Amino acid sequence: MALSQAATVEAEEPSPRSRQRMQERTPPGSPEPRLSPARAERRATAARQLRVLLTPLSVAGRRLPQKRLLGAYAGGGGAGKRLCPGPPSPPAPGAASGALPSPRKPAPASPPAAEAGNGLEGQWDADSDGSDAGDAAPDGSSQLSAYERKRLKNITENAKFFASLKLHESAARLHKIATKVQSHVTKRAKPKKVEDETVRRRSMRLQRVEPSGVPVPEIPAQPEAEEYPRVPAGPLSMVPENQMENSKLTEEFLTMWTRISETKPNDTEKRTCDVERYRASLNSMTLSEDNVKKVVKNRIYSMAIHPSESTIFVAAGDKFGQIGLWNVNCKTEEGAHVFIPHNYPVSCMYFSPFNPAHLLSLSYDSLRCGDVTRAVFDEICRSEESFSSFDFLEDNASTVIVGHWDGNVTVVDRRTPGTSSELSADIGFKRTRTVHVHPVNKQYFIAAGSVDVCIYDVRYLKSSGNKPVSSLDGHTKSVASAYFSPVTGNRVVTVCADDKLRTYDTSCLSSTVAVLSTVRHNNNTGRWLTRFRAIWDPKQEDCFVVGSMARPRQIEIFRDTGKLLHSLYNVDYLGSVCSINVVHPTKNILVGGNSSGRLHVFKE
Repeated sequence: MALSQAATVEAEEPSPRSRQRMQERTPPGSPEPRLSPARAERRATAARQLRVLLTPLSVAGRRLPQKRLLGAYAGGGGAGKRLCPGPPSPPAPGAASGALPSPRKPAPASPPAAEAGNGLEGQWDADSDGSDAGDAAPDGSSQLSAYERKRLKNITENAKFFASLKLHESAARLHKIATKVQSHVTKRAKPKKVEDETVRRRSMRLQRVEPSGVPVPEIPAQPEAEEYPRVPAGPLSMVPENQMENSKLTEEFLTMWTRISETKPNDTEKRTCDVERYRASLNSMTLSEDNVKKVVKNRIYSMAIHPSESTIFVAAGDKFGQIGLWNVNCKTEEGAHVFIPHNYPVSCMYFSPFNPAHLLSLSYDSLRCGDVTRAVFDEICRSEESFSSFDFLEDNASTVIVGHWDGNVTVVDRRTPGTSSELSADIGFKRTRTVHVHPVNKQYFIAAGSVDVCIYDVRYLKSSGNKPVSSLDGHTKSVASAYFSPVTGNRVVTVCADDKLRTYDTSCLSSTVAVLSTVRHNNNTGRWLTRFRAIWDPKQEDCFVVGSMARPRQIEIFRDTGKLLHSLYNVDYLGSVCSINVVHPTKNILVGGNSSGRLHVFKE
């Protein structure tokens, strides 16, 4: 701690208390005692004692107490600091009375004669305890007060006591031991390698050596059979999996398909019934144990239903290119057959509206047509680019519009020889998930992409720079599907990853189509479920069907106004999410497919 010493060298003035004690000790009228020369000299020395005032600085916002130390002029071994006596310094002009003197160097000592008559012999500082020290001792300790003498004695005794403990020696010895001695970590000794290790004996059989000493040639490893063998390009025979050609069961199954395709449904005009009648028909649809069957091995990506009114015939495409065909009316195991015409997921599938004997299926690399009359899967189009979906541009199903995962669309004519497309157009999408053709005006098709949903005119498509006829805005995340309503095409329903089902009014195709309704719907199917696709009921213009994540597991039917009309469920036989659904065009039949290859048929 730094201190500012204010040292003032001045003649000691006797305090009033000292004068009173001197008068009490001297009887009245008694003559002044004569002092010996040595004692007179000591008193003169005491009168010339100096007073040193130490004034502390303010430290950390507080003022330390003052200390007054006494010093002797000469001789003795007193404990206080001694300064040379000198005349007092005159106060600075204008200094306030009572202020502490400023620090200065001590003045040169004045002659003893000049201070002999100051009348302060034997007097102590006014800050002392006022006790009479008596005669001055030769060592100078008599110049200290009783308290200071006791304090010096305690300091001396404490120093002797601590010296007797020899703490410094012990600390030095411990420090030396701590720095010198270190903990030794025992390391496991590494075993020495035995160079001359004894070689184990092995039989000639284990060494694959003939008794004559000639090595046996190694047998090449047999390649493991693939679970899903690669399908070659070109036409494929319509032979079910794990069945031989010309099987009797296969022939009967294909004959059934041919027979129901020859009987065309009544050419009645499509019309929409009233809502209450439609609700009653939905209430009459139930699910039984016989109408649940695992048709394909893996997750279902697409489904199609045959338009026959006599037989319920359903097709389902799975993740690994398999197509399962199920005759629901057949209650035996022979009612379902599995074919493998593709190598990749079957993302889209339709029975031809012109000839139901043709089943068109689309995978990433090819578009095929299964012709049951010839028992063959023909290859219509093949491309290195991945296909996503397709739809028919004409009623005779001769031309189709195909969407690609890279965003382009192509026009394919089935009548043209070869497997190439007629036109490839860039519509400005990052990816195209679904394409769907207007049911009345066949020149218009709608494409659903990452966030964009637009309507284009196929007549004005070109390789690049295509402008949409209308845009369906409002989607904030990727769109899973977008489909026109089945009768007039005046409505469009979309499924978006922002958990919304939206319907649009497309009765007038302007540049921007207005949103008709928005429904909050959980579309977060996750990684292991196929994404939802909302499809219209072909028999009802203003109602659509979509899967649901709600419990109990169910299939929901909404109106275009966003109102939930009905839910199809069965706690006993429907225990999974049906992401993909298909509705019969003329009968009250609805089929739902889950992510394990199982089909559920609700019917009257």
